[in-house]
Amino acid sequence: MTVNPLDVPDVTEPYQPLPGRSRTTGFLTEPLRLGTSPSATVGPYLAIGLTWPDGTWAAVEGAEGGIWVRGRIFDGNGDVVPDAMVETWQADPDGGFPSPEDPRGASSYPGFRGFARVATAQPPGEFAVHTLKPGRVPDGEGGLQAPHIAVSVFARGLLDRVVLRIYFADEAEANAEDVVLRGLPEDRRGTLIATPTDDGYRLDIHLQGERETVFFAV
Repeated sequence: MTVNPLDVPDVTEPYQPLPGRSRTTGFLTEPLRLGTSPSATVGPYLAIGLTWPDGTWAAVEGAEGGIWVRGRIFDGNGDVVPDAMVETWQADPDGGFPSPEDPRGASSYPGFRGFARVATAQPPGEFAVHTLKPGRVPDGEGGLQAPHIAVSVFARGLLDRVVLRIYFADEAEANAEDVVLRGLPEDRRGTLIATPTDDGYRLDIHLQGERETVFFAV
């Protein structure tokens, strides 16, 4: 069934409902469990039970349309950060969210949970998430946002997470219409746009420095 992503009651802000619930391990076989994300932490802290054996799988292995989103995280010196943590949250290909906070009701897309949590441990400094390319969601102004993935990064030296979005270079028309991207200086938008690879997309994240990624105050 095709879902109309604009069929949302009383949307007045750019739309990104929270996960509400997340799963720990075995998301395809075990019951839902409430989960939280850490904040106000300096780190390194990834060894303290925060990594998930299945955290890389926002979409199950072998899911139709599955892609890999990869990247590296760099500090202000240009060195990779080997013990950061990355969380991603996104809509499914129909523009629905697997969240009770979606006013249309939580979506249920086969083999997809929308949320991933990975460390930058192997290889050092790099994250990898297996997911599905998201659909477009309302922008609060009667239009649609470009396909994107919401990303939080936790790392040593950060008192709280930093938040960004990953857009896609092969969605140029949608990107040009996106209210969030349009609100950024043109020369900074590229820090959020992932480039295609053989099996998905890649975007490196720079926490500081001349190539610093655009982060959002949320």
